[in-house]
Amino acid sequence: MQEFKSFSESLPFLNNSQFEDLAMDLFQFQSAENEVYNAYLNARKVDIKSINSISSIPFLPIRFFKDFPVICGQVDDFSSFYSSSGTTGMITSKHFIWSEQWYLEHARRIFEKEYGKLTDFHVLALLPAYLERPGSSLVSMAQHFINCSQSTHSGFYLYNQDELLEKLKMLKNDSRQVLLLGVTFGLLDLAESGKDFSPMENLIVMETGGMKGRRKEMIREEVHDILKSFFRVNTVHSEYGMTELMSQAYSKGEGKYTLPVTMRVMLRDVNDPLSWSSRSQGGINVIDLANLHSCAFIETQDLGRFDENGFLEVLGRFDNSEIRGCNLLVQ
Repeated sequence: MQEFKSFSESLPFLNNSQFEDLAMDLFQFQSAENEVYNAYLNARKVDIKSINSISSIPFLPIRFFKDFPVICGQVDDFSSFYSSSGTTGMITSKHFIWSEQWYLEHARRIFEKEYGKLTDFHVLALLPAYLERPGSSLVSMAQHFINCSQSTHSGFYLYNQDELLEKLKMLKNDSRQVLLLGVTFGLLDLAESGKDFSPMENLIVMETGGMKGRRKEMIREEVHDILKSFFRVNTVHSEYGMTELMSQAYSKGEGKYTLPVTMRVMLRDVNDPLSWSSRSQGGINVIDLANLHSCAFIETQDLGRFDENGFLEVLGRFDNSEIRGCNLLVQ
């Protein structure tokens, strides 16, 4: 665990110029200490000594988290793990964690860099389904944000829509901002409930993705139009995260994500996962330096592109990929 602590201490002070150096250090460490990643590299006959830049680092397909403990060390060294949600009968991913408190503080730092101190917010978390199962990293993060807000009004909501609407009405003229953090199908259920909602100037609506088989998949614009109409907001914010990543990215509207300093996205060719895309869009490969104890180099099943200003847009998922609990909205 000492190696994890050493890496983790540098992350809060990381800047862009240091990213590649730390990524290369992590690759050397994880290629030796992560049994699953090491076996994958060997199967691909990768000469580890020849890897001299992040563009040449092989990315581990995310599906390996479903079948193996993707960790540096032994399972007995880890006291807990986060698991992905999924529909009935689906094999879920497990992401073992070396320090839950470190993860939660890392998540707080990312959020506060984008939005300001959590003590300036009331945090209302509408997370049906996620609250009904153990091991959700999203629930753990939301609970931490609720605690950090130090507000007696912050809290979780399951299916109690009327209670949530009453709370929002109560906080309409409050000096703090109100963060309504919700799984997408839960927010849509509320927006289409036929209930009344009074506009709030201090409201941020943030969807985390996720239909969980409860509703048909919808394009992002359609979802956001429904939510903007009901909540009377100009934009809908989004969070991009997953069980297999310790970092999150946030969008303040139009599905355009700002990456935290610990994350970098590279786009691979959709027809050849071992080559980089020559176009402005492709499969999303993520370097997450906060995955210091597992694998920092993940080949996801998401499709994305960069816009002309360098913001990441998530376009959806590959056709042959499983529907995930935090499934991204198809565009």
